[in-house]
Amino acid sequence: MDEQKLIQQHLANERTYLAWIRTAIALVGIGFLATTLHINARANAEGATEENLVMFVSVGALALGILTIIGSTWNYYMTRRNINENRFRSSQWIIGFMTSVAVLLVVLVGIYIFAVS
Repeated sequence: MDEQKLIQQHLANERTYLAWIRTAIALVGIGFLATTLHINARANAEGATEENLVMFVSVGALALGILTIIGSTWNYYMTRRNINENRFRSSQWIIGFMTSVAVLLVVLVGIYIFAVS
């Protein structure tokens, strides 16, 4: 199929991909934020539980950021192929994944903040 006829759809797909990349960068940023907050609050920290929790949040955020980049790249190419083949499939899996990621990170950061204070 001639991609020239589907320019708008391909451009929208690229914008969506870039939005997912920004989301991945934000996830990695949350990991760095958790580490920075922990280092700044270390004077008040009392045990290894906080150390383990902040390490889990930081590494988890980094891993989720990498998974988001991989998943969004895969989704971009699948959507590109579906556009060219004139098919539509909703993105249920990536919406469910990102909802789970957001809830998990909010819970972990909340537990960390509660544990430190």
